[in-house]
Amino acid sequence: MTTHILFLCTHNSARSVLAECLANHWARTLGWDVQAHSAGSAPAGRVNPHALAVLEAAGIDTTGVRSKSWDEFARPGAPVMRIVITVCDSAAAETCPTWPGAPVRAHWGLADPSSAAEADRRHAFEMTRQAIGYRVLQLLALPHETMDDLALAAALQRIGSS
Repeated sequence: MTTHILFLCTHNSARSVLAECLANHWARTLGWDVQAHSAGSAPAGRVNPHALAVLEAAGIDTTGVRSKSWDEFARPGAPVMRIVITVCDSAAAETCPTWPGAPVRAHWGLADPSSAAEADRRHAFEMTRQAIGYRVLQLLALPHETMDDLALAAALQRIGSS
């Protein structure tokens, strides 16, 4: 059974999109039955071009990636999430919708690379891509399909602190 993971950020334009694309890339590459998604509470309506650039430079497919509302994943018929991870502090502080299936929630706070000075922005996005990639690989390596919620939550917390 496919494990669905939702990455949340307020605008769904950078960090959550990076996480979605990286998780899907590694899941496909390593043959794991995982489908990642991303969304935001106040979607920007576009993906940050720096996020797309660092993903594409790393050989990660960005086809079909878009900025979308978390409401899409709270509707009837949406995939049932096993895990929901916020990747920005503002999204973590918001009241999220009620997710079908009562997924395990975690917070992986990461600085917003969009706030870096223009001259440093590409580098900030690359460093964020690497940090998220490191955490995503740890997540995907977990036996999440057999872990109980408490053990999974603890593991996600450890990963978020790394």
